[in-house]
Amino acid sequence: MVTHTSTSVVTIERFIIEQERLHPDATGELSGILYDLALAAKMIASKVRMAGIADILGETDHENVQGEVQQKLDVISNEIMIKALDHGGRLCCMASEEEPDMIPIPEKFKTGNYALLFDPLDGSSNIDVNVPVGTIFSIVRKVSPGRRGTLEDLTQPGRRQVAAGYVIYGSSTMLVYTTGQGAHGFTLDPSIGEFLLSHPNIRMPERGKFLSVNDSYEAIWADDVKTLMRHYRGLEGDRTPMNVRYVGSLVADFHRNLLGGGIFVYPANAKTPRGKLRLLYEANPLAFICEQAGGRAIDGHQRIMDILPTELHQRTPLYMGSKLDVDLAEKVLGGHLAAV
Repeated sequence: MVTHTSTSVVTIERFIIEQERLHPDATGELSGILYDLALAAKMIASKVRMAGIADILGETDHENVQGEVQQKLDVISNEIMIKALDHGGRLCCMASEEEPDMIPIPEKFKTGNYALLFDPLDGSSNIDVNVPVGTIFSIVRKVSPGRRGTLEDLTQPGRRQVAAGYVIYGSSTMLVYTTGQGAHGFTLDPSIGEFLLSHPNIRMPERGKFLSVNDSYEAIWADDVKTLMRHYRGLEGDRTPMNVRYVGSLVADFHRNLLGGGIFVYPANAKTPRGKLRLLYEANPLAFICEQAGGRAIDGHQRIMDILPTELHQRTPLYMGSKLDVDLAEKVLGGHLAAV
């Protein structure tokens, strides 16, 4: 006899609505922003899928504010994000890793009580070789007076985020986000065009098996960073050696470690003494998700989400992942080898 089990299909819209009901005073503005981000993700996913067919691969003739040559898909994804979110009346301003300054909401549109920061296509330099890329976003509440947003709204510490997430465009398209009630993952079903809940309440293992680090900079790492890497590799201390897995796409590396356990490490070095990754567009939103999944994120000495930003494109070192692996980094980099 064949038995049939009923499975509840939860779309991202249904999930957001159910989360909103937990807060009777919610206005629906934040939910609307999340809907718009899911729509933008579908649009970018469509462009990424066409990357090998349409003429959207490769570089443009322009550099972004970071001094990096913009990829064609960077520019397209940036435009999609802006156009999907500037007219809803829920945002007071935006900022993109691809733009030098704050992105104001056009005067013809209403404004709202939130500000959005995003990296439209992280890891895009890898897309020519079919490596997974992603979109990262961070949402904070407006704190400045007046109707229009200011830099004050955008340069808030990560602990003030009300929501954050990322989308990974790989063998499947998956959106992971948090509003401070756990980290939840949704996989896009392309046959119906809906994000479906596939990974509720993601939890990272306390100790991971993957080490994600770019070893090519080892010669210019500080001595304490070199010592830490020896611990992770089992060459010092009594740890089981970690498996080195580094794609070079932050979203892809973080996503693997989030689900399987591990640590992503991008230390400062002699060439980038302030670190390379962007605090507001990359480190803060992923740190929020990481902590909601039971992990930790530090710059080597302090919690990432406690850093007070001083500029829109501020950079930071990053040690992010499973709790015990980050604890080890904190001890070694703090000079407390006896505690390891």
